[in-house]
Amino acid sequence: MTTHDHGTRDAGPPLPQPPQPPADPAVPMASAAPAASDAPTMAPAGPAAPAAPAASAASAASAASDGGRLARVRRGRPGDPRWARPALWALLAVTTVLYLWSLGASGYANQFYSAAAQAGSESWKAFFFGSSDAANSITVDKPPASLWPMALSARLFGLSSWAILVPEALMGVATVGVLYAAVRRRFSAAAGLIAAAALAVTPVAALMFRFNNPDALLCLLMVSAVYCVLRALEDARTKWLVLAGVCFGLGFLTKTLQAWLILPPLAVVYAVCAPAKFGRRIGQLLLAGLAMVVSGGWWVAIVELWPASSRPYIGGSQHNSFLELTFGYNGLGRINGNETGSVGGGGPGGGGRGGGRWGDTGIDRLFGSDMGGQIAWLLPAAFILLAAGIWLTWRARRTDTRRAAFLVWGGALLMTFATFSFMSGIFHQYYNIALAPYIAALVGMGAALLWERRNEGGRAGAAASAVLALTVAVTAYMSYVLLGRSPDWHPWLRWAVLIGGLAAAAGLLLTGLLATGRLGRKAALAAAGLGLAAGLAGPVAYTLNTVDTPKQGSIVTAGPSVAGGMGGPGGGFPGGGRMGGPPGMQNGRQGTGQQGQGQQGQGQQGQGQGNQQGQGQGGRQGTPGGGTGGGQPGGQNGFPGGGFPGGGQSPRNGQGNAQGGQGQNGTPGMLPGGGMGEGGRRGGGMGGLLNGQQVDAEVAAKLKKNADDYTWAAAAIGSQNAASYQLATQKPVMAIGGFNGSDPSPTLAQFKEYVKQGKIHYFISSGTGMGGGPGGGQGTSSQITSWIESTYKKVTVGSATLYDLTQKKTG
Repeated sequence: MTTHDHGTRDAGPPLPQPPQPPADPAVPMASAAPAASDAPTMAPAGPAAPAAPAASAASAASAASDGGRLARVRRGRPGDPRWARPALWALLAVTTVLYLWSLGASGYANQFYSAAAQAGSESWKAFFFGSSDAANSITVDKPPASLWPMALSARLFGLSSWAILVPEALMGVATVGVLYAAVRRRFSAAAGLIAAAALAVTPVAALMFRFNNPDALLCLLMVSAVYCVLRALEDARTKWLVLAGVCFGLGFLTKTLQAWLILPPLAVVYAVCAPAKFGRRIGQLLLAGLAMVVSGGWWVAIVELWPASSRPYIGGSQHNSFLELTFGYNGLGRINGNETGSVGGGGPGGGGRGGGRWGDTGIDRLFGSDMGGQIAWLLPAAFILLAAGIWLTWRARRTDTRRAAFLVWGGALLMTFATFSFMSGIFHQYYNIALAPYIAALVGMGAALLWERRNEGGRAGAAASAVLALTVAVTAYMSYVLLGRSPDWHPWLRWAVLIGGLAAAAGLLLTGLLATGRLGRKAALAAAGLGLAAGLAGPVAYTLNTVDTPKQGSIVTAGPSVAGGMGGPGGGFPGGGRMGGPPGMQNGRQGTGQQGQGQQGQGQQGQGQGNQQGQGQGGRQGTPGGGTGGGQPGGQNGFPGGGFPGGGQSPRNGQGNAQGGQGQNGTPGMLPGGGMGEGGRRGGGMGGLLNGQQVDAEVAAKLKKNADDYTWAAAAIGSQNAASYQLATQKPVMAIGGFNGSDPSPTLAQFKEYVKQGKIHYFISSGTGMGGGPGGGQGTSSQITSWIESTYKKVTVGSATLYDLTQKKTG
């Protein structure tokens, strides 16, 4: 028995380590000084050299170094194939075009964040706090880091869809580049290219890198953090671990605790595998933790210490506290479902298999109808290749960097997958972008490592070929299943993918067992190429559909409509559009059940009694039709009652695509308050909760008139409602109750004081008849609405109902 490296026990002789490569210039943070520069140097004995020649020599060395770096950016590493670097630049160019293509068609995308970016471009105070309006009434329900690039872009280039969305697209391209660099450091250029390409065409990644939610920046920061940890694992340099801590701190300022999901596995891997003494490893981790706390905590400290009376209310909290927001609504509430102030109220919801109002939980959650097409294409392959990579590197020494890479990426994948599968709180399909880089990295690394073993021949080579064949076959079948959920969308594709994938798997297996020599290698390469094409064909098709479809609203999804997806009110969310048909429908077509009729609206396809439920052929039971809502009741896993407080009757109950349900290019309808399909024109789903209204020019002109005489040109219930009018007028509009309309800000007394002081000109009625909007009930929003309606004069302008807060009712 042999022991290596500080007494760590090995199962056998260590595998040879690949030569230590220099830093990869493809990533800005990777251009580190040579390792020798970190060691102290001793001046040679004897007379000192003349100063001028020394300076000249240093300048020449610096110029040569700069020239070498530039040459390497163009040509890649000395050991790379000649095609590697051109292929990388081509991939980044294609990714850039893909993410920028027709970007302006999505308008302001999620108006909630676009309005906050507009406010930040007008007011540095709003920029710092992440306020929804430039007058700083309330913040968004996230930290502000993701708003800062958009606000700076709007400040520099003026407010427009492109100014808001181009920074997100560039973050996507940067993420693809960083992932390539991270994988390439310990594996081949082909591995890096496979990983980068897989990430670029993952449907949910293409969706969110063209959208303005915080997830784009969070994904970039997490991939950068993993890159830094992998660099630190090579030679235990502290600076890389500190940089990883900074990435995690900035990630916290982007989406709070979600940024720290992968922190435990990364810390454990470094503590076990870094090439340094144990005490030094622990000290480095503590230093990285300090960097994380400082880089993420400075803003939190300022906000918590700032007098509440002179800063905006912290949106999403019930007591004006960012710490409450962090550990409640945006923290533990997402895990246990107890999200006070959330959609539908606090407390965990009921549901099958431990699920709540956000769908069933369980190990198969991310493979389900509403989630699978977003992320599951390569997920089985990632699990198989993770297991294979750990198995092949199991006998390596403790500090082996290849095994550490599998542990880092695999640990990040497993931690995120487990959390997403079993969390009971708010969970949307687009959250799955967090998994995309981890899956892509494991696919690239695992495939490259198995290919190396295959080329070694013998029993090990045959086993590697068999695992590759299994991976290709499973991936092809997964694509076949996912494409089959949209049976009328390019039906030939799923068969082509299945046949091509199975043929490639057979070719890999046979060439590994039988073929040898040059001809066998060419046949194996052809089979591998076919398998790669088959594995990526489905994601590419979904991604192209996503790029070609405008995305707007709070909840968006990638790809075409699917059967059996999770339903919201009316069977779909605005901007989402692939939640399947309403109750009593199969694959979006009319089934045998009866539609329910709500108190405020009725199903479009038919009417039944208040609490009857529809049963589609081969489908699950729909939700009751009772309760408050407009449009059709929810589909599978839908919301009881088909609506939310403040829903009301949809002004136009439009229809979806030819298959029925909420269509990809459907016109408005199916949501209380005027739902919206992905190609729809009118917003206001859930009384304006999930998407804003289309603002008429006449209304905008009315609000802008004399707006500079007031602090807020208007006030509206809910942030999405307010955002629509703010973006149309570029004047501050107060969002009463924050995003959900349920935050106690402002109070009725505060609002009355604002009106008394002449700070608010108009109140914009949502026209729902249910407390003024999503706040509903007897909360602050409802109280303010009732007081305004009983006190001030109503003014109808175009399709909008306004209340002039400078003119009281007479008589």
